[in-house]
Amino acid sequence: MKVLVIGGGGREHALAWKLAQSERVQSVYVAPGNGGTAADPALKNVPLSTPEQLADFAAAEKIALTVVGPEAPLSQGVVDLFRARGLRIFGPTKAAAMLESSKAHAKAFMQRHGIPTALYASFTEAAAAHAHVAKHGAPIVIKADGLAAGKGVVVAMTLEEAHAAIDDMLGANTLGVAHNEGGARVVIEEFMAGEEASFIVVCDGRNVLTLATSQDHKRIGEGDTGPNTGGMGAYSPAPVVTPNVHAKVMQEIVNPTIAGMAKDGTPYTGFLYAGLMIDAQGQPRTVEFNCRLGDPEAQVILMRLKSDLFELLMHATDGTLDKFEPQWDRRTALGVVVAAHGYPASPRKGDAITALPGSAPDLQVFHAGTAQQDGRLVTSGGRVLCVTALGDSVRLAQQRALAGVREVQFAGAQWRNDIGHRAIKQH
Repeated sequence: MKVLVIGGGGREHALAWKLAQSERVQSVYVAPGNGGTAADPALKNVPLSTPEQLADFAAAEKIALTVVGPEAPLSQGVVDLFRARGLRIFGPTKAAAMLESSKAHAKAFMQRHGIPTALYASFTEAAAAHAHVAKHGAPIVIKADGLAAGKGVVVAMTLEEAHAAIDDMLGANTLGVAHNEGGARVVIEEFMAGEEASFIVVCDGRNVLTLATSQDHKRIGEGDTGPNTGGMGAYSPAPVVTPNVHAKVMQEIVNPTIAGMAKDGTPYTGFLYAGLMIDAQGQPRTVEFNCRLGDPEAQVILMRLKSDLFELLMHATDGTLDKFEPQWDRRTALGVVVAAHGYPASPRKGDAITALPGSAPDLQVFHAGTAQQDGRLVTSGGRVLCVTALGDSVRLAQQRALAGVREVQFAGAQWRNDIGHRAIKQH
């Protein structure tokens, strides 16, 4: 069988790496891929990006399964196009993917179906948004309504930060948010205190299969300080998701979401990622939905998956997920992102990557922002690599990953040494 993975980041490298391990898979194509997928003999990069090009390629190459990694092709309707042409693809339709592509749509959906989340209001006019913030005070959360590569959220601890975020999202747009129809809009939410976790499930339209829990670290600096990023590292499992919390999430968030999507006429297939905030009482609420695997959560989850990912996704596209029981490595997986100089505000590209740790059964280097240029591997994005390790405890996995990170060499490399600190502190 041939498989196509759409995307070029760290999540897609991890998906392609795992799919290539299946006995039934003879070749894995990655479109467009990156420097890491180019260097792996088991994978082949193809320079395609539009939904039409991808569908033509899948038809011509007789691709058995296409897996969509990032959000942009989903919001462009790549799944609808493939299905219309009778091609097997795993991911949500354009209408279903609005759970991620529009924050306002997602909040209205949660309100309609009684799914626990923060109180919110949405605005297109700056004056009304400023007045709302002045009335409610800080801390408060300002979100851009549109795809922003994981950077369109400002957790404002002061009124000044909140007002500046509103002016940027409704005016200057330095974050480069892809606005939805009707132009710029912000969603303003109450601040939720607690610990975040990533709860990711696989859906086939009816059945739900939960993946291993994980927690990522969004802020650039150690001790969770500084600006938000797309994620500086992650680990799995997440101790904050106790069996009790897990049951509540399924009962109060995931199952009502899948039922609500079906009821609204947009049955959900694909990975569904619920970003959770779990308060001191163990009560989970939904921060946001993503219609894909998280990045860097994908890297740590797929490191722990012992089952055949191709078989799992074939069941998901057949509507028979209830017949599949995934097996997980009991060890902890922990991934540390190595980011480019200047990330997240202005990452520098083109730095030569002169050294990387070798792969081992307990260590993998997943590439994200890398490219092959004149026979050299160079940085080509903000998050360059995710060095991911397995260990018998969070601390051992962290030590193994950091030992790998210290072997990475490129100018201006930056990373956090404290990924997994919350779990280590609890022991």
